[in-house]
Order: sequence, then C-alpha cells, then structure tokens
Amino acid sequence: MPLSNSEMRYGAVAKTLHWTTALLILTLIPLGMIAEELPYETSAELATKTFAFSMHKTLGVAVFFVALIRILWAMTQKKPGLLNADKPLEATLAETVHWLLYGSLVLVPLTGWVHHAAVDGYAPIWWPFGQNLPFVAKDAALSETASVLHDIFGKVLIVSLILHIAGAVKHHVIDRDATLLRMLPGFPAVPPLPKQHHNIFAPILALMIWAGVVLAGVAAGAFTHPEPTASAPALEQADSEWAVQSGQIAITVQQMGSAVEGQFQDWTAEIAYDPDAEGPVKGHTTVTISIPSLTLGTVSDQAMGPDYFDAETYQTAVFDADLVQTETGHEAQGTLTIKGTSVAATLPFDLQITGDTATANGTMTVDRRAFAIGDGMTDEANLGFNVQITVALTATR
Repeated sequence: MPLSNSEMRYGAVAKTLHWTTALLILTLIPLGMIAEELPYETSAELATKTFAFSMHKTLGVAVFFVALIRILWAMTQKKPGLLNADKPLEATLAETVHWLLYGSLVLVPLTGWVHHAAVDGYAPIWWPFGQNLPFVAKDAALSETASVLHDIFGKVLIVSLILHIAGAVKHHVIDRDATLLRMLPGFPAVPPLPKQHHNIFAPILALMIWAGVVLAGVAAGAFTHPEPTASAPALEQADSEWAVQSGQIAITVQQMGSAVEGQFQDWTAEIAYDPDAEGPVKGHTTVTISIPSLTLGTVSDQAMGPDYFDAETYQTAVFDADLVQTETGHEAQGTLTIKGTSVAATLPFDLQITGDTATANGTMTVDRRAFAIGDGMTDEANLGFNVQITVALTATR
C-alpha cells in the first residue's frame, strides 16, 4: 500500500492517522463523561477520579498532537476526490463535517489544556514536560472560560462524529460505493470520479457553526461565572494601632504529589506592637480570615464543602497570638481556630520597621487533621496532611 495519497485513494499514513485519532476520540469521550460523574469523598474515590481525569487529559494532549500531524500531512498530500461530488448539497455537507472534525480535534484538546494549565489542581497530565503552557497565566476566570469552551466544542465534536459515521454507513450500505473502503486497509477498486468542484462554502459554514454555538453559550449564560458555594459579608476593617496597607495570606496543599496554591481574598488584622516594650512579648495580633474568600486552584468549591472547611457553618478562621521577640527573630505565638477547633500555633516571621512602616513575612505548617479537614482523605499520597500557611503584609503605624 503506498504511503502517500493519490487522487483516487488514501495512503497508509493518512489511514493510520485517521484510525489512531478515531481510537483516541472514542476512548476520550466516554472516559471524560465517566470521570465527571465519579465521586471523590474518600481517598480511594479521589484516587480513582484523579486517575480517570489524568488519563483523559493525557490522551487529550495526544489527540492534539496527532491532529496537528494529521493536518500537516494532509497539507502535503493530494486530497482524494469525493465519490459524490456530483451531488452538491451532499458533498457540501460532507466537507463541512470534515472541517468541523479537523477544527474540533484541535480546539477541544487545546481548550482543555488551557483549562488545566490556568489553575493548579489535581489530576496531572502524565508526561515529563510540566503542567503549564507558554503564555497561559494562572487565572481562575481564564480556566473557567476555557472549560466552558472545551465543553461546547466537545459537543460539536460529538455531533460531527455522529454525522461522519452516519455518512460513512450511508455510503457503504445505501450507496454501495468505495468511500468507506478507501479508508480501510487494502487497495479497493474505485470507479472513475465525477467532476470535482472547489467548495468554499464548507469551511465558511463550519466557522459559522462554531461561532453560533459559542454565541448560543453566551446567550444561555454558560460563560457567567457562578457565585462561590459559600458566601459571607465582607469583614469589617479592624481597629488597629498598625493598619495593614497590603499583604496576603496564602496556603499550599499537596494533592497527588503536586503543590496546589490558594489565597484568602478577605481578611483583617488587629495589630498592637511596641518594639521598646519590656520583656519578650512586644505586642498582640488578632487575624480574622473569611473562609469563603479562599481560591484554591480547581478545587475551591470542594474546599468549601462540609468534609473540608464547611464554610456554610464556619465562615471565619481566627489566629490570636502574642508577638514575641526571640533570640533569633520574631514569632507569633497563640492559637489558630478553624471549624470551631482551637490549636496551638506558632508563626515565625521576619520583621523590618522603617519609620512608621513595618513589613512582615512568615510561614508556618499545620496539620489539617487537627481541624477535622478532609477526614475522609486518609492517604497522604492523595491529599497531604500538612498545609503550609504563608503571611506577608505591610502596615503603617
């Protein structure tokens, strides 16, 4: 069998790429649907769901590169003529479906990849090249938009695939021509082709369909970002000797061996500090954190659930501590209260004071199990026990 195409038949390379793509797509579609429906309340369930999504993502990346190779190969080859070119409407429909398939084979995995790369989360892609994409920033809104497009283009792919298969069956069973046989192994006999026509309407129609489904998604509100699972009123500004001008409170958890970073968007700090005070205790701080304000990669909503932070019941966490000067630096020594449970906690921090401006940076590690967070996740390989808390702020007296 020749490797290259001819005006009458497809070559071995085109056939191999066609059936490789078909096998991957027919695996990916049900795998993605199954992964979406799998529960993830326990360590075993999360491991299964993660495995399914990792396989889905990895095969999706494979489809993307196979599709690119297929398109590049097609650009170097003669395109075998249509056996139904003498039926303009039918030929236009067939070519439109082909354009939809080719485009979807790039758009579906690419939008899924952008969704994955724009935020941290579980279910890594199984390959050694990292999880990020060039020019794709970590942005939750971008990830959500890419996820919606992935779903929309996925539906276009499914419909196009059904029409493609139906057309092949129609050619083989009703028309009894060699359209399907030309893509199977072997060298089937092909009758003389009817006169071929250059069809400019098919790609235009495909573009209109893609634009139409996106606009339909906009009209249906698919791109409207949902409100967080839990919501709480904004915290009132604390009355403090030192007023926080800027800063952040961030956490880092380990999921499936990968670091997932999150940040609380709403928090207040009441700070009293006098570097000239007698004794090691130089002041006191009370930090109040709005739990629903947490963004945590792709699992923000899951983190708000009753098995984790239970944000509907416990909307704030509080760190209440003395500010102590030690022989080596400074520490905030006190208690951290989450989900109604108070645990002793110490935050070592670096402090610099210039005039009436102070900057502080510190990190501490806590065990999530002490606060009954993720009790069902008993396997540290799935969800790490230790959570790193990082604090950075600038305050003025």
